[in-house]
Amino acid sequence: MSPDASAGTNLGWALWFLSEVAFKWVPGAVETAVGTGAPAPSDVSPALSMTLANPVTAPQVVQYLQTASPPGAYDALFQRWSGFVAFSLLISLALTTLILYCTIRMFQVRQLERRRFSHAQRSVAARDVPKTHLRWQRIIEQAASDSEQSRRVAILEADIMLNELLDVLGLKGETMADKMRNADRTTFQTLDRAWEAHRVRNRVVHQPDANLLSPREVRRVISLYESVFKEFRFIS
Repeated sequence: MSPDASAGTNLGWALWFLSEVAFKWVPGAVETAVGTGAPAPSDVSPALSMTLANPVTAPQVVQYLQTASPPGAYDALFQRWSGFVAFSLLISLALTTLILYCTIRMFQVRQLERRRFSHAQRSVAARDVPKTHLRWQRIIEQAASDSEQSRRVAILEADIMLNELLDVLGLKGETMADKMRNADRTTFQTLDRAWEAHRVRNRVVHQPDANLLSPREVRRVISLYESVFKEFRFIS
């Protein structure tokens, strides 16, 4: 079958469907047909079958509906279709407006988040840096100790500093895990390292008898904390 013949067949079926709608579903169409002696839908449908094999155009469809429909049926169908189109355009306009509003609001919220984050960074930088630096140096010394107990204390102290940093950044939550879940990865680039270091701290607390903190492992974990602190200038 050629493309033209296929298109004609499809359009013919569409024509038949529209005629069925005009005859059966437009209010007053069937009654008008019966009252005026116009042919019933079943009488018109065989004639439609002759057009299925021939290509038809949109003007021919309109002309057919005008001539084949009972008096008033085409006008009623046209009015209802026009109303449907107007209603669809109204809904589309409302949805488009809503999408534009949501997009603008999302952009404004993101801008506000960036300003708050910049303010938090400045707040971190404005803290008592010498005091924090001395505290961090103490943690480094404990991490380098030969005593496993001192290495455990170094991990715990570093985690306490991380919790303080999360508070300074304005992250809310009952636990450190909750605070880090609320963090934005686009502005907290070392978030994965913070998670990894905090998990090690949890193992140290909940498995005190396990041999978890070899000197090499302690250096690795402390370096994770250090990278987080340096991102936000918590330490120099």
